[in-house]
Amino acid sequence: MIDLVVKSCGPMTALQDRGRIGYQGFGVSPSGAMDRRALAMANTLVGNPPDMAAIEFVNLGGSFTAEGGDLRLAVAGAGVSASIDGTPVPPLTSFMLREGQTLDVGHPRTGTFAYLSVAGGLAVEPQLGSLSFHLRSRLGGLKGAPLQAGNHLPCRLEAQAGEPMQLTVDVVEETGPLRVMLGPQDDYFTPESIQLFLESEFTISPQADRMGFQLTGPKLEHAKGFNIVSDGIVDGHIQVPGSGQPIVLMRDRQTAGGYPKIATVISADLARFAQIRSGTKVRFRAVERDEAVAAARQLKDWIASLPSKLTPVRFDLTTEHLLSRNLIGGTVDALSSASHE
Repeated sequence: MIDLVVKSCGPMTALQDRGRIGYQGFGVSPSGAMDRRALAMANTLVGNPPDMAAIEFVNLGGSFTAEGGDLRLAVAGAGVSASIDGTPVPPLTSFMLREGQTLDVGHPRTGTFAYLSVAGGLAVEPQLGSLSFHLRSRLGGLKGAPLQAGNHLPCRLEAQAGEPMQLTVDVVEETGPLRVMLGPQDDYFTPESIQLFLESEFTISPQADRMGFQLTGPKLEHAKGFNIVSDGIVDGHIQVPGSGQPIVLMRDRQTAGGYPKIATVISADLARFAQIRSGTKVRFRAVERDEAVAAARQLKDWIASLPSKLTPVRFDLTTEHLLSRNLIGGTVDALSSASHE
């Protein structure tokens, strides 16, 4: 058995995968990776399914060593960087961590969440079909806990061999308003409140975690009070309690709630929203169901296309390799007029 040993990490570093599916009727939160796009990229780089469990970093990075053999790893998400014994690893590239070497993962620079994947996955026993750690119920993770220095994560052996791969994909971050679908209880708000919600800026408050992001901004008035018969909650629901300040519910959300929900962040924009840091201003734009479904399908297709965007990483500098990269273009005669301009 080869272990990935934690030398240091932040307090909320934990295992996350797609989430715990099929148990909401029993009051079990699905949890799961906050940025499933980044999780998919890290997993694709090492040949894993896109939703396999990986280590999720929250604001801070960590240090790791391999014990008992070599491991094939990759990191992705929020501009995170990595180095092995002080030598930087190229972005979106898989790499081998040799036994005894130290991997340092930097803090996410352009967001909050980043991921470290291991080829073949982690040989950790799932709980209710998932390794995802849920803080409030202490389900999942490593023995019901986040990671800490000294932890040994057993890794599967069958997939550690293989050449380094690079993901040649453009990750373009949108900066416009986040797309929402109104409802399911938008009738509990005055028309003026709905217009105010869609036309105003809100700030993500420091009270933001994996359960929900509280927003501060103009007060949203209720038309029928702020209590409803508790009903089901999904990722991205935007509750508005009596304070009139919205709360966007995230992966560790409760499964039912009794505050009216003015709108729901569409699934395709939820990872983007998760990476927005406290103190940042956000706006919302209402879309119809057809646009939300099309965006979800587009994201699904993008994740499915990631393996086709893998290319081997070449570190040799032979003549043949350099010529194959077409490094020189637009040559001119040294005596031509163009060379004297």
